[in-house]
Amino acid sequence: MTIPTTPLAATRLIYVMGPSGAGKDTLLGYARARLASEGVVFAHRYITREDGGPENHIALTDAEFESRSKRGLFALQWRSHALRYGIGVEIDQWLALGCTVVLNGSRAYVAEALARYPRMTLVHVEAAPHVLAARLASRARETPEQVAARLARRAPFDVPESASLTRIDNSGRLDEAGAAFVRAVQRVALD
Repeated sequence: MTIPTTPLAATRLIYVMGPSGAGKDTLLGYARARLASEGVVFAHRYITREDGGPENHIALTDAEFESRSKRGLFALQWRSHALRYGIGVEIDQWLALGCTVVLNGSRAYVAEALARYPRMTLVHVEAAPHVLAARLASRARETPEQVAARLARRAPFDVPESASLTRIDNSGRLDEAGAAFVRAVQRVALD
């Protein structure tokens, strides 16, 4: 069962995306600590990967993920890097209740997400190639070959002219990119 959202509620959805190593999880954590009292809710992802690092996610086995998918428990879901990712249908209720919802999405899935939530705001987090490489290597989650594959992958994404897109460069200091991200979320929350 899907809880319907009004068009106005869907404008309060913020879809964060960017390449691996751009620092999306770090920015999300930075903003979460500063916006907790402002009616902003940060959705966790369901991922078929063990817990680890600063990422706000719930680890599921492939069987658990498939079971939830069959029962319609994901508002959004996709595959990337041999993993399955999902955002729970609870975001529809949060939106219906007037919350601003921030989620960590995928560039490769943005068209499908826009089909369901055409009025959401997109935030693309970017970083210089050498910064991406250093961050991916420091995570120690992947082999050097897997890191190289992530860096070589250029996930294309098309943004319709009608979509709202904010770009944030997270190559430098966290407080600068974090403040820019907080301002972007606050603009949506105050609309």
